[in-house]
Amino acid sequence: MNHESGLPLSALLRFISSRFDDSEYEQSLFRNPPLNAFGIASTSTKSIRSSPSHYLFIELPKMPFVKVQKSNAYFSRYQVKFRRRREGVTDYRQRKRLVCQDKNKYQSPKYRLVVRFTNRQVICQIVYSLIDGDRVLCQATSKELSRYGLSVGLKNYAAAYCTGLLVARRLLQKIGLDETYEGNTEVNGEIVKTEMDKKTYYVDEVDEDKRPFRCFLDVGCKPTTTGCRIFGALKGAADGGLDIPHSEKRFPGYDRDAKEYDADLHRERIMGGHVSEYMEYLEEEDNQKFQTHFAAYIAAEVEADGLEELYEGVHEKIREDPSPSEKKDFTPDKSFKRKAKLTLDERKARVQAKKDAKKAELEADDEE
Repeated sequence: MNHESGLPLSALLRFISSRFDDSEYEQSLFRNPPLNAFGIASTSTKSIRSSPSHYLFIELPKMPFVKVQKSNAYFSRYQVKFRRRREGVTDYRQRKRLVCQDKNKYQSPKYRLVVRFTNRQVICQIVYSLIDGDRVLCQATSKELSRYGLSVGLKNYAAAYCTGLLVARRLLQKIGLDETYEGNTEVNGEIVKTEMDKKTYYVDEVDEDKRPFRCFLDVGCKPTTTGCRIFGALKGAADGGLDIPHSEKRFPGYDRDAKEYDADLHRERIMGGHVSEYMEYLEEEDNQKFQTHFAAYIAAEVEADGLEELYEGVHEKIREDPSPSEKKDFTPDKSFKRKAKLTLDERKARVQAKKDAKKAELEADDEE
């Protein structure tokens, strides 16, 4: 291709490039920078150089249209979520289904078995909701198990079972159903069901005059994985005589692939078999870790071989007397008196005394 001068385009470009020095061109470029596709001055020489001559300008493609997602209309209609939802404490979708009662029940409360785990204990409560808040009908914690002979391991699966059993027997005693519904006295891990009037009750036998006390499990924000300790409390409350709808699919011993349930494995977990097995393993393999990990067990003289007998005794004692202990009156220590606040002059005198003591110490060191 020839230019109007008659020279080929490549020869013309080489001639133009030879007439200018690179440094001189770049200085002129920075003094009068070219505008890119957006009308912005560009001082980058990399974006404008091209072969064979690096003095050709290339127009950049324009960016596509970007939609503004959060406009003024979005923020003007934004509604802040509930405080307990923002804190991640309450699942309101779950709570709505646990609290709302059928209209044909005529305002009879819908009871929930609330199970919560803290850093040191298990808390089980029977709760119902009113329009101004929740009411606790009965409650039990694993700290109360020391009355029945269990003072260590207050957060494991076996302790959760004991706490669920305690709250169930305590509630039935309170409402006068403890003799009608004794629950499952033999701990075997099996699920008990009874069909009556086309309804399923999760108790051994249904009395014709008095129906069993029905409540629903409230797990909160805890993930309901297979073998979770929450289901230990559920199993304890169900064996205690409460009518709680459940299945074996989340109990320890259930195989999801084979769709089979091993009740013996669940019974072993209820009796603390996994704890005793780990105690024996650590005692043989790493005795030093055993001494630190199970220090409370050693201090309470609880051995791995005696855990099953210990939990059996706890279950029997709970059934004998599930009533709560008497509350102790709180008497504050009136001998304690808060220190009087120092005045400004007293504070200055105290600082000066410290300075003088330090100065005397330094002078004594210099004399030595």
